[in-house]
Amino acid sequence: MTIITAVTTHDVRFPTSLTADGSDAMNKDADYSAAYVAIETDGDLGGYGFTFTIGRGNDLCAQAAAQYGEELVGRDVDEMLDDLGGIYRILKSDSQMRWLGPEKGVVQLALGAVMNAVWDMAARRAGVPLWRLLVDMTPEQLVDAADLTYLSDVLTRDEAIEILAGAQPGRAQRVADLETLGGYPCYTTSAGWLGYSDEKLRRLLQESVDAGYRHIKLKVGADLESDVRRLTIAREVLGWDVDLMIDANQVWDVPEAIEWVNRLAEFKPKWIEEPTSPDDVLGHAAVRRGVAPIGVATGEHGMNRVLFKQMFQAEALDYCQLDSARLASINEILAVYLMAKKFDVPVCPHAGGVGLCELVQHLSIFDYVAVSGTLDDRVTEFVDHLHEHFEDPCIVVDGRYIVPSQPGYSAKMFDQTLAEFTFPHGSYWAGRFADEEARV
Repeated sequence: MTIITAVTTHDVRFPTSLTADGSDAMNKDADYSAAYVAIETDGDLGGYGFTFTIGRGNDLCAQAAAQYGEELVGRDVDEMLDDLGGIYRILKSDSQMRWLGPEKGVVQLALGAVMNAVWDMAARRAGVPLWRLLVDMTPEQLVDAADLTYLSDVLTRDEAIEILAGAQPGRAQRVADLETLGGYPCYTTSAGWLGYSDEKLRRLLQESVDAGYRHIKLKVGADLESDVRRLTIAREVLGWDVDLMIDANQVWDVPEAIEWVNRLAEFKPKWIEEPTSPDDVLGHAAVRRGVAPIGVATGEHGMNRVLFKQMFQAEALDYCQLDSARLASINEILAVYLMAKKFDVPVCPHAGGVGLCELVQHLSIFDYVAVSGTLDDRVTEFVDHLHEHFEDPCIVVDGRYIVPSQPGYSAKMFDQTLAEFTFPHGSYWAGRFADEEARV
């Protein structure tokens, strides 16, 4: 019998604001960060997970994750991992933590971090990558793990099982097809951060095309004339055969979003991402009507499955961009994928940040193999930052995620990374603060 002996958390931050990586109209000085969780046992098995933030406040997420982690200490590993829905419901039902949300904000991010580590541990125990663990589960097992609370008006348990059962034929062939195709298709945002100069934008766009990307996203929303200039550069480099997406990161009110996007329509963007408040379901629906045929994409700040339910009900989005670390891990993500299938909305997950690409590749592969059964109009985000800090980094070749093969959720960071970038006492931050004090 293997027992959980400790759950440790780390406030890990990377100084990406120094190079404007991650800059957009809403977030100008992002330091990509991870509230990182490690589950320790009295055996060789461990579990690793995190949630993503952009700097200050990452410590709050780590502290909240530690609160959830206390509930795991002393548990039998096999009993916990044999009932992944049960342990999720135990953590989620902590009334004192729930009061701080419920199911939103710091506590939701923290629950996602801890459950990501639990699912990573489950895949490690099975000796398979997470996507394979999910693909090999029966429809009933997946639905037992999924959080379907508050969803019965649009998705019942029986419907969820029927969706998954309907996708069972052809699973093995779809896995083989991914290998034949060279992986799951992705788009890059690495070229299009708002803080980059025009020269850097042009150079990175060309490098993206040369690397095989057929889908590229640019940030917009700070200044209209600047957006026109930057999108002009984009089309000069990309031509018209490459899909171009734009992302406003919530900066507009609804009428402004409609007016601004229609001004940029000449550049034929595939979608406008996060055109307004991520919680404004009816606002997104209005924007969708006002900018068609340009699609509306949203979801990276979708706080829980109920918000996605309402987005689907209101026909408010063309592309569902769930996030692997903002929702409460696989248990809630399963529910969103199932609703998206029912409403026939393609899921194109948000990634980027630190580690999100490592996680999201597993989700997209699972969706294709076991839920949607199609790659039509589906593409997953990729940002080429910070992968070197993970023991099992994602690999992208010719604009496609190579199917991961190592056990787990690809979430484990190197010990050296933790020693260097844990805030504020890691070697990088301690050295930087010492240099700043010396200059003063």
